[in-house]
Amino acid sequence: MNTSELLADAFGRIRELYVENATDLDHERAHRRPSGAGNSIAWLLWHTARVQDDHVAGLADRAQAWHDGWADRLALDLDRDDIGYGHSSEQVDQVRVEQLQDLVDYHQAVHELTLHYLERVDADELDRVVDRDWDPPVTTGVRLVSVLGDCLQHLGQAAYLKGLPT
Repeated sequence: MNTSELLADAFGRIRELYVENATDLDHERAHRRPSGAGNSIAWLLWHTARVQDDHVAGLADRAQAWHDGWADRLALDLDRDDIGYGHSSEQVDQVRVEQLQDLVDYHQAVHELTLHYLERVDADELDRVVDRDWDPPVTTGVRLVSVLGDCLQHLGQAAYLKGLPT
């Protein structure tokens, strides 16, 4: 297994968990916030897709899927570049979608763009410095691991919420 195949497998697992979390989820449950203040499943799914889209697009030096029609399709009352980092309770409430399938379809577009980028990832690409504002500077490899960790964490949170009794 080469680098691209390994990373494609890891991001494929994110895709599977994403779809699993959205399956058989009604609108009310998707938007329910634990204790009225926590993140909803819909927010967690949206944020997961936005983080992956934003960060991988940056690595690939290409436009985000979000800016290729998905922002307009989902029509959230948020800044167009918002990915959910540091959201207030009010901003979490603004992430409401009519059709969860729209989030699943958006993530599919993100996943396809991710796989396209990963086809060219090799050891040199993993070592490429992408952010010198940190000590040590952040490489592509570190950024990809960070995205994987963040996405898996949020999808685990969504699965936990989905499993709570109603």
